[in-house]
Amino acid sequence: QVQLVESGGGWTQAGGSLRLTCAATGSIFSINRMGWYRQAPGKRREMVAVITSAGDRNYGDFVRGRFTISRDSAKNTAYLQMDSLKPEDTGVYYCNAEEGSVVVGRFLELWGQGTLVTVSS
Repeated sequence: QVQLVESGGGWTQAGGSLRLTCAATGSIFSINRMGWYRQAPGKRREMVAVITSAGDRNYGDFVRGRFTISRDSAKNTAYLQMDSLKPEDTGVYYCNAEEGSVVVGRFLELWGQGTLVTVSS
């Protein structure tokens, strides 16, 4: 069983920074893409940032250079550095990952439990 464990959420004022960490644990064969999604109250979940096993990155339009996603493949861990935070960045941030391979005959989509990020004005 593979699980995603998130940490690093919390509170900050507008213009501040937070760093989120997502670690995959358990019987891992291969972690492919890893990413972060967020959901604000009353809104749909949206993609924040995704990084592939090759290191290719994709960001939501609202990021606009403020966030950086990275990963340590040896540790099966992804990071989201968030700078210049705005009140509209407030929400629950969820880690997402795909684990598996054609070699083992499975591809699992995993979600973390979510971590709350609050940005005050």
